[in-house]
Amino acid sequence: MRPVRFVALGDSLTEGVGDPVDGAEWRGWAALLAAGLAAGPVEFTNLAVSGAQTRDVLERQTQDAILLEPDVVSVVIGVNDTLRCTFDIHAVAERLDKVYAAFTARRAVLLTACLPDPGSMLRLPGALARPLARRQRAVNAVVHALSERYGAVHLHASGEEWLTDRAMWSSDRLHPGERGHRQLAVRFHDLLAQAGVAKGAAPSPEPEFPAPTRSASLLWLATAGTAWVMRRCTDLLPQLLTLAADEMRHRARGTSARLDLRASAAVSTALAALSSVDQADVA
Repeated sequence: MRPVRFVALGDSLTEGVGDPVDGAEWRGWAALLAAGLAAGPVEFTNLAVSGAQTRDVLERQTQDAILLEPDVVSVVIGVNDTLRCTFDIHAVAERLDKVYAAFTARRAVLLTACLPDPGSMLRLPGALARPLARRQRAVNAVVHALSERYGAVHLHASGEEWLTDRAMWSSDRLHPGERGHRQLAVRFHDLLAQAGVAKGAAPSPEPEFPAPTRSASLLWLATAGTAWVMRRCTDLLPQLLTLAADEMRHRARGTSARLDLRASAAVSTALAALSSVDQADVA
């Protein structure tokens, strides 16, 4: 019998950052989920790459995934888009629409997720965190709407209680630790089992390895963590400061609601544009 083929697309979250195995390789939620998709053999391929954006998923990962003829494919992406000065919710929506359509047209089971905003996870000051939160809410709204349109198995992972549990997160506070990755795998498995897709045993929610020591966490932050922050700051920081200044001006005038309305309108326009394209294709 042909093995179930599971292909994972996305960024560092799906790559497995925060869940090291043997001190070097990353494992992550997708690998933990894979074994429980079938009672028999499962072929798992992880195409996710740290730092990937929706553009990378569309232009690189999707083409490689299609060649693998997956039965199940996960597309969990979008946080890195919010961390770039090039952020454009219209472009994000258009790319995700094409990616989702490519896999559902091939009858693959599609997995998607809404994610927490990076500003709150990193505990940035309010004026810096709010613009990022607004961007992530916009991405989540698009993902939710398109997941419904394409019949995806969708995990709401953006505002649940487990997000505030420090034990779920790695030392960088942006990626889950092993316990957090396991929580994602367990929740996805539950949804897939309800849909009649997952036939194997659910992954264990309990960690296999001890949590990193405080000294190990501090070492990571002083080396790889600092490098990550510097890479993002050179791209995002100038614009984020501009966004923060705009945020403070509106807050001082009592017009902060306009920023939320503007973001909501952008999401609506982006989704409406996709609907117009679909209707034109049908015509």
